[in-house]
Amino acid sequence: MTSMADWPVVGVPADPGSDERLFFDDHEWDTIEAACARIIPTDHDPGAREAGAVRFIDRYLSGIDYVYAAADGSGFLRMSGKLADAWRARIADLQATYRQGVRDLDAGARERFGSDFVSLSDTDRDAVLEQLSGAPKPAPVALTGDGGNPTIQVYAFDDGLAFFDALVAHTRQGFYGDPVYGGNAGRVGWRVIGFPGPESLKDTMDGTYSVRGYYVQDYDWRDLIPHLRGADAS
Repeated sequence: MTSMADWPVVGVPADPGSDERLFFDDHEWDTIEAACARIIPTDHDPGAREAGAVRFIDRYLSGIDYVYAAADGSGFLRMSGKLADAWRARIADLQATYRQGVRDLDAGARERFGSDFVSLSDTDRDAVLEQLSGAPKPAPVALTGDGGNPTIQVYAFDDGLAFFDALVAHTRQGFYGDPVYGGNAGRVGWRVIGFPGPESLKDTMDGTYSVRGYYVQDYDWRDLIPHLRGADAS
């Protein structure tokens, strides 16, 4: 297999201003967008809706054209051979999971509240998502004070995930991932957490963007490696 550096670049970055449906139909798009907006809701900061998480998910599920962004952000790498076949099978499984997931959301919404999921209030949508997930809605994450130690499940891969778990993982990716993949519109997810981020992936290649300013410039190795302090003392 050739190095990824040798793979041809095809297509262009996902357009963050486009609502063209590549995989979802209109109802599926609206349903997934509404669900994403309850996973990372809009409050005093933008949420998944403003970040375009549904666009990221739609592009990801559309096939194998939006899987590996080129290092300079100019487009996406074209896969071929067995790797492409494996990815098509993986995406096909996720496509089926999402299509069934939308049906399950609507079935739960109609059973409890008499309407499709998109027609419900935020409170009722939360109730449907709780029922689907089998767990209560998590409390807000406290970053300061005595808010406890919330546990956040992070998935490195989405193979075999149930619909709700896949939706949560992909919503996070669409909120915090590089905008080249269609989400994090205007880099709102990065701004929420105070991460400036590069203007484009190209900026990470040519040195335009650097994190050098965040490095600790003045330090003593003995402060970083405790056993060195002991060596000096002896």
